[in-house]
Amino acid sequence: MNGRELAPYTCVAEDVVLGSDVRLAPFVNLYGCAIGDHTRLGAFVEVQREASIGRRCKISSHTFICSGVVIEDEVFVGHGVVFINDRHPRAAGADGTPLKEGEWRLEPTIIRRGASIGSGAVIMCGVEIGASAMIGAGALVTRNIPANAIAAGHPARILRIQTSDREGTDNAD
Repeated sequence: MNGRELAPYTCVAEDVVLGSDVRLAPFVNLYGCAIGDHTRLGAFVEVQREASIGRRCKISSHTFICSGVVIEDEVFVGHGVVFINDRHPRAAGADGTPLKEGEWRLEPTIIRRGASIGSGAVIMCGVEIGASAMIGAGALVTRNIPANAIAAGHPARILRIQTSDREGTDNAD
């Protein structure tokens, strides 16, 4: 943050690694994660422990990035995107005891360089979204999406493969 003060009501834990010129809007919550140089996070974004976001990314407001998510450089994430990291979530075990950290199976998710994820998308755990792929608004991504693909729907289906990695990427939000 280059010595600048944090926006009001922003929570950045001591174990967070922030690159240079990272911009955080109010109400951002970061703990145990890494954020690359020149990345912007909108209001009400939460990034959990063991997640990482690369350089020159834009993460729009109300987005949740959970443990195990890796977002590479130059990725756009629209408003209200949710990442999932546990395929079978439970609050308690069979005996009724609350589950503790490590008593569930984290499935990592990777978003490759230059990908764009539309507002309101849900990204299930264990998937990889390829470089320069575009995910439509409101999509439910349940399987890997290859590089340069345009995918949309519920569940997301590949509509076509772009011929150029910059085709149709105006990233208006």
